[in-house]
Amino acid sequence: MDPMSRGPEEFNHAGDTVGVAGAHAEPGAGPQRSARDKEPAAPEFAPRPAGLARTVQLVVGDFLLTVNPVDGSEIENCPPGEIPGPAIRRTAAERTESERAARPPLPPGLMTPAPALLERAEERARLVRLLGRGRSVRLTGPAGAGRTALLDAVAGDCAELAPDGVVRLSGHRRGPNELLHELYATVFHAPLHRPDRPTLLDRVHEIGAVVVLDDLEFGGAALEELLMATPECAYVLAATPETPAPHPDSHIEEVFLGGLGRNASLELLERAVDRPLTDEEANWAGDLWFESEGLALRFVQAGALLRQRDRLRGEGSPLDAYGFPVDEPADASVFSGEGRDIPLPTLGEGAAPAALLASRLSEAARATLRFAVALGGEVPHQAHLPALIGDTHADAALGELLDSGLLSPVGSRYRLAAGVLTQLESTGYAAGAGERAHSAAQHYAWWTGHPSVTPERAAAEADAVLAAMSALVPGDQDEHPATAVKLARTAAPVFAAGLHWGAWERSLRVGSEAARLTGEVAEEAYFHHELGVLALCNGGLDRARAELEASIALRGALSDKRGTVAGRRALALVEDRSGGLAVPGRAPVGDEVPAARHEEPKALPGMLPAAAVTAQLPDAKATLVTRRDTPVGGAMASLRRRTVFGGARRNLVAAGAGALLAAVLGTVVTLGATSNNNSDDGGGGVKQQQPADEGGSDGSPDADPNTSGDTGAAPGDGKGGGPTSPGKPGTTGRPGASGQPVPGTSGSPSAPGHASTGPSAPGTSKPSPSGKPSTSGRPTPSGKPTPSDSGSASPSPSGSTPTVPSTPPSSGGSSPPASTKPPPPSGSASTAPTSSARAGSQPPSPSTSA
Repeated sequence: MDPMSRGPEEFNHAGDTVGVAGAHAEPGAGPQRSARDKEPAAPEFAPRPAGLARTVQLVVGDFLLTVNPVDGSEIENCPPGEIPGPAIRRTAAERTESERAARPPLPPGLMTPAPALLERAEERARLVRLLGRGRSVRLTGPAGAGRTALLDAVAGDCAELAPDGVVRLSGHRRGPNELLHELYATVFHAPLHRPDRPTLLDRVHEIGAVVVLDDLEFGGAALEELLMATPECAYVLAATPETPAPHPDSHIEEVFLGGLGRNASLELLERAVDRPLTDEEANWAGDLWFESEGLALRFVQAGALLRQRDRLRGEGSPLDAYGFPVDEPADASVFSGEGRDIPLPTLGEGAAPAALLASRLSEAARATLRFAVALGGEVPHQAHLPALIGDTHADAALGELLDSGLLSPVGSRYRLAAGVLTQLESTGYAAGAGERAHSAAQHYAWWTGHPSVTPERAAAEADAVLAAMSALVPGDQDEHPATAVKLARTAAPVFAAGLHWGAWERSLRVGSEAARLTGEVAEEAYFHHELGVLALCNGGLDRARAELEASIALRGALSDKRGTVAGRRALALVEDRSGGLAVPGRAPVGDEVPAARHEEPKALPGMLPAAAVTAQLPDAKATLVTRRDTPVGGAMASLRRRTVFGGARRNLVAAGAGALLAAVLGTVVTLGATSNNNSDDGGGGVKQQQPADEGGSDGSPDADPNTSGDTGAAPGDGKGGGPTSPGKPGTTGRPGASGQPVPGTSGSPSAPGHASTGPSAPGTSKPSPSGKPSTSGRPTPSGKPTPSDSGSASPSPSGSTPTVPSTPPSSGGSSPPASTKPPPPSGSASTAPTSSARAGSQPPSPSTSA
């Protein structure tokens, strides 16, 4: 099965045609049919069932990652039995095979031999000598100076220097972390396993190899990080002068690679044309050497120009099968003056030869250059050219371009050589670049999703795929971002399975931006989910939390239950890895709330605890109740706790808190009603329990801090006046407290028209800290004032006068208990001294009966 040829069998359409049945069947058609007659006359275009998603399981550190291209990748803690053991080192034969596979493929067709390495013997020997001592070297030279050719020669000389051999890496669009993972995968055999950061550093610390790193793009601290992580490796780093310099304290030797000399340049040109140069050509080459400062790439391209000129000059004479003129002997020179007169290129054309070289190539080669310009310099693999260009022999175009010096190898692929992209753009090759990028993206979307394409194969061509994807965002037309979303959706899982996570991250970010432009919320949620899983695998918990929460919110709006469940599972794993500490100000997601520490505000007197109030909220999914951190030891240690209410326990606490609230409210309403019945004039006057010249218990300076907040009114009024209500520590319930009737008296309110007053009992008032006599009376819980001295009388069934013994205040700060006698019957004059927990500032006066 060829993934490059789109045939019916590629889409598995061979079994899609089904027999005509039901209403579409012809009358009289019987079931007896041979196996050869099963094809219907008119196929039914019914939607065929979707195939199984291609999922891959990877072990990432101590995670088990299942790359699911449908609902999003699933991540969980890896079971202990599935964690792989230490990776095994590759043998020398395996390293050689791996290096061969990492080289760019040789295009078909006749090609000139590789350019010779001239005037580089001194630099070559110095590099080998420094690498043999274990020193790292930075080879700096302009683009086109021949750095790659020199690295190839040095790699061959250092094959036996290190125990792990020579490792060739490409730094084009790679960071130090990606290079470390590629180095690990080259030396160790660890399929479907990506170690975490600590394990990676431990394993690469053991690698002893000569690392040939071409196209380095970073320096400074990042380069120092790479060198420190691999102390047993010797690096030869090829970079341009624009690349950031190494750290000042870094022990890296600098070797500068300049241009070739005049004689070496002329020799390189003669080898390129495979003949001696004429005087005119030698003078032209001398001017070119002065203008280009001896760059080797310029003379490789100049050799291609001279070869094209020779072919054009020989078109005037008929040639035989071997390329020689028919009417001349075989040993005669082709360039005898016969044929057309083709002038030499100008100096400007020699300095920028891309346009002239391309004009003399085949149509397939020029179409390949247009696709390369549309992809930002990335050249598609030769196997894709027939499908992209529409020519079955378009794969030979890559050989033409490489022979012309328009391409240069980068890792396992080819790119446009230095300066070629700019030269082609200025001559009109960028026209229609958007449509070509769109065509390439459609092709790659089909190719990356093909079952025969392995993740490793797709990862090797990731740069071209990413270039096609990025060229469509924002895009010239409306369908361009939609195609970018489709390509990212298809390619991202393949890059993840191929362990090319740099390409995975870039494709997810481009796809997320494209989905935002097109308004595809479901796809945007998928990309956010994948970015969160990727950040979790890399240890970025904060970024993982933000991406997963965004994905859960988008999928919740779409009612995507399966996607929401996958996101919540990943988010729960993030919270577990972050130690269960919730971020302040962020509401918890789901029923599982990570533990957090918050200070519970101190409740004011008469208020319910915050936990009880929060538990009664209908929307409260969880309640966090904690205490302020206190020193360990004693009773204070019991105050430091964390309580998470959830599920049945939360419902139980909520029900109990509701019952408690109902009881408290009932008590308040009862006290308010009793207070209202004891009032004749509707309030507004100064009461005996709260004189007008003193403050209440609402936090004013006159309030007694030692007086309990639940003390009642004077004895005999039905509310009690001493201890607080039962259930509070330090108090005892007694008759007359908390609204309980006094034994021997009727529980009815005082009848109007009967007043019983008398001198206050001595010893019932006590001095307050402010110097004023403190009182125990305060406004009733309902907020109504207590009955005044005038206009109210307490019915007394007997004529005895109640006495209130003087009792010192208790240690708890509550009012002293008062013993009372039954009040006199109504209508009879009696002297009934009243007792108030808070005596007024007025002197006691004898009471008179009305």
